[in-house]
Amino acid sequence: MNILIVDDDIVDREMILRILKRSKILCNITEVETVDAALEILNKTIFDIILLDYNLPQRNGIDLLLELKVMPNHKDLAVIMMSTSKADDLALNSINAGAQDFLVKTEINVFRLQRAILSAQARSCLENELIQSHQRTKELAEHDSLTGLSNRYFFDNHLNREIQCHKESNNKIALLLIDLDHFKYVNDNYGHDVGDQLLIEVAKRIKGVLRKNELLARLGGDEFSVTLTNLHDIADANRIGERINEALLAPFEINNKSFISAASIGISVYPNDSANAKELFKYADIAMYRSKHNGRNQVSFFDMKMKEAFLESFVIENTLRTAIDNQDFYLHYQPVIDSNTGKLSGVEALIRYDIDNIRQNPDSFIPVAEKSRLIIEIGQWVILQATKQLSLWNAHYSPQLTMAINLSSAQLNDEQLIAHIKYCLNLFNVPASQIEFELTETALIVEQENSNKIIQGISDLGCKISLDDFGTGFSSISHLHRFPIDIVKIDKSLMPSASTEYNIKKLLTGLVAMIQSLDLKIIAEGVETKDDLDFCTQLNVDKIQGYYYDKPLTINELEEKYLLRKESFKSKL
Repeated sequence: MNILIVDDDIVDREMILRILKRSKILCNITEVETVDAALEILNKTIFDIILLDYNLPQRNGIDLLLELKVMPNHKDLAVIMMSTSKADDLALNSINAGAQDFLVKTEINVFRLQRAILSAQARSCLENELIQSHQRTKELAEHDSLTGLSNRYFFDNHLNREIQCHKESNNKIALLLIDLDHFKYVNDNYGHDVGDQLLIEVAKRIKGVLRKNELLARLGGDEFSVTLTNLHDIADANRIGERINEALLAPFEINNKSFISAASIGISVYPNDSANAKELFKYADIAMYRSKHNGRNQVSFFDMKMKEAFLESFVIENTLRTAIDNQDFYLHYQPVIDSNTGKLSGVEALIRYDIDNIRQNPDSFIPVAEKSRLIIEIGQWVILQATKQLSLWNAHYSPQLTMAINLSSAQLNDEQLIAHIKYCLNLFNVPASQIEFELTETALIVEQENSNKIIQGISDLGCKISLDDFGTGFSSISHLHRFPIDIVKIDKSLMPSASTEYNIKKLLTGLVAMIQSLDLKIIAEGVETKDDLDFCTQLNVDKIQGYYYDKPLTINELEEKYLLRKESFKSKL
């Protein structure tokens, strides 16, 4: 054991030396008289114990204890303070400054010194373990265990500190929220181990485009944040966001598989948007969802219009939850007419609900339902009600009708969807071939990774798959052979009455001919005039839907107008 005695009194040092020699402690002893001499030798030699006199010339023992706190390589060093004074406050001050024990010189003997050395070493060891435990706890509390980045707890504290620091300057802070696009697909299809490795690689790439003074944190799941401080120009934040997206576009190679992991990024700025950390985070989150809504893989800055849209969306979401709880929804049914017979062949179910007797616009509440995923529960209700209604009509009227039901992109991620459809078909004894599920091409584009299995499963049940809004800007002929499409619905924008373009009829003619060559059924939507009807009939379009015949109708309206005619009423009634 290496022992350093720091004492300027030669008599006291000799006394300590004699006691140590009579003890059972095997040791090498070094003697110095001042704090500075002790520091000099401590820079060269590692000691186990310091026997330190409190009263020293120039600087006292407390000064040495304070110096030891910032010196490296002495974490296992134990210090016993010695003094001729018996004052309790002196002993307490020594312990508070870092000494492991305190001895009164006149009371030192072999037993006391030997026990003090062993106890001091034990205390030092325990203190080190506590410090290490604290560091580990702090590391766990402030860092993400997967990526090693700062976590949400540290991020929140850091952002609050930076806001306080920036109050005295005119510089800005930009908060970037980064959410990976389609990360759930990787987890669901390749497992969490691959997903975790992807997150680690994403973190490395983002770090690679940042400077040293920018904080990158993983907030949880596939969401990251970057705090940019001391900004003079917010355009710098946009450049960082673009660089991050550019870095993520190169494929990731994991377990011999290649992944593209683009991101949607939202940015809020202090003090432009808010001087409050929670609000900055909320606004960056709103901007990030705007990036997702606008097609993903892009950067969006928050503005107050987004806040207004968010608040409106929040109100709509709450009313939807109330409508679900109170079962306030109801269905209207728009007739689909057979172009050959001019008679009703089926209907399309369209959801409605009212607030204070005012009908809500589906174009407003359906996107909110999709974003909040309330569309899953709402959609299941629609399938149940529409299937039930079809069973009632086909049990009492002829000929047999078909029921078209819309599916959103969010529903294509519902793992219970196929089981729910099968349940409804069996519950109401409805042939699967009488149900048509309508999908927009936008849904096929946005969720194409998950779409194939769900759509194929619906088709395997025997239900028909209808491609809605065909002919719009999202149209892709590839969808007609990539998915099990049975029916194509020509978008209303291609009807002659809907466009002044001189070549609209040529375009419609070409589309119809192409679809017919693939042996797919065609429904023309938005037929509103006799000219629309005549042209569609001339092209041998199979079915017609539109205001020329009728708007969406209530159950009673549809029955009175179409099903209670003599020629369609079953004799058994």
